[in-house]
Amino acid sequence: MRLSTLAGFLLMVAFEAPGGVARAAEVVVIVSAHNPVATLRADQVADIFMGEATRFPDGLEVQALDQAWNTPLRNEFYQKVASRTPALMKAYWTKRIFTGRGQPPRELSSSMAVRKAVAENPGAIGYVDRAAVDASVRVVLVLN
Repeated sequence: MRLSTLAGFLLMVAFEAPGGVARAAEVVVIVSAHNPVATLRADQVADIFMGEATRFPDGLEVQALDQAWNTPLRNEFYQKVASRTPALMKAYWTKRIFTGRGQPPRELSSSMAVRKAVAENPGAIGYVDRAAVDASVRVVLVLN
């Protein structure tokens, strides 16, 4: 087998394997298992994370929790719910902060940290890799 053919085959296997290096995260939006909200639409989630909505549809005050700045999961989340790149999000929040119209969501270091914080606070909402979901949280939106 030629070296380039072998290298191509190995790359294909790595990218298609369930635990392969290129496994894309399935981004899901979560709330606490104690939160009565069952589902949310992408536009509702966008409003929450863009600081336009401060309450869940049932009236409970919401606290959005972000992933660390410029991580692939965060970039994918904002691209899917708000159609914005990291640069556009940075510009958006810079303007809102400067004009006194809001503060960005609190950043946490990982999906596990977001899941833990959401599980402990019925008013919190976050997004994580589906692999981080457990019984302490409820998925309210799957981003495809």
